[in-house]
Amino acid sequence: MRTRTLGRTGIKVSELALGGLFVSKFGGGQELSNQAVARALQLGVNYIDTAPTYADSEEVLGRALAAIPDKPPLILSTKLGGRPTPFDAQDKDGLRKSVEISLKTLGVDCIDILYVHEPDRPQQYRWWSNDRWQRDPAELYGPVLDVLDELKRGGVIRFTGLGGTTAYTMAKLIRSGKFDVVLTAFNYALLWREAEHEILPAARAQNMGIVIGSPLQQGSLARCWPPAVLDAAPWLYPPRRRQLEALYRYVAETGLSLPELAIRWVISNPDISCVLMGARSAAEVEQNVAAVERGPLPPEIKRRLDDIAAMVPFRPFEEPATLRFDMVMP
Repeated sequence: MRTRTLGRTGIKVSELALGGLFVSKFGGGQELSNQAVARALQLGVNYIDTAPTYADSEEVLGRALAAIPDKPPLILSTKLGGRPTPFDAQDKDGLRKSVEISLKTLGVDCIDILYVHEPDRPQQYRWWSNDRWQRDPAELYGPVLDVLDELKRGGVIRFTGLGGTTAYTMAKLIRSGKFDVVLTAFNYALLWREAEHEILPAARAQNMGIVIGSPLQQGSLARCWPPAVLDAAPWLYPPRRRQLEALYRYVAETGLSLPELAIRWVISNPDISCVLMGARSAAEVEQNVAAVERGPLPPEIKRRLDDIAAMVPFRPFEEPATLRFDMVMP
């Protein structure tokens, strides 16, 4: 597995990392998760991300790692947010307690990267003490920054990060210069590219590590859904329908699977440090690793995919956050 430098952290991370959302009860259970984690490490994956709000992911992951003797060096990240409940992002003691639980549950003494979860959605978590940062990033402040500095000085965490999903608000937080890594999801995938406009340039300017989540857009790019499914999705914006039909025709032309195209498209950008896979089993891990090991996409394939993406350059106003074609299967 090839590695890339995670921005100014200097950490070398595998191009493909394991996202912890489905290493949980959302996946296939403890045994399948054990197999997925073990297989990922065997194949050279050296970075795993999780979060307290990913159901019981921290617990399942902790047990999976404990079951692996002689583990290779591993980079672990988790997040602040949503724990304890009711959650108060202004409560320093609560934030410290969340990290203590993460350490114990994961079975580690130090967390490599601690992300502030959904820092760009104040209606979800009120992380920041004022709104002035939206005009001047230097004004960014919230008790979480004090806690992160304290944990870093104490060696409890190594690096800090932002983990969110907005396409433009996140860039303002990035420009504060207070974080080492950004994990962004739902805005940088084969057909959804808004992160190119502000998030990626802002992160490059700060020499931040860039981690991409949900390269398959929560299943929208997990397979080519047949025309019957497209016809059965009344919420699908007509230009998006035409775009997907064009994509499916091109997938057939390449002879590659859609997930492979989607994952390799992400790693074709040299500014991306790594991409998270949402594998639920050892077999899915193997498929994703095989795709990444084939390397970045050839220029001609990238050009064709760029043309298809340009058919719908921005997310339509009424489009759902995820295109749940599996829910409308005939």
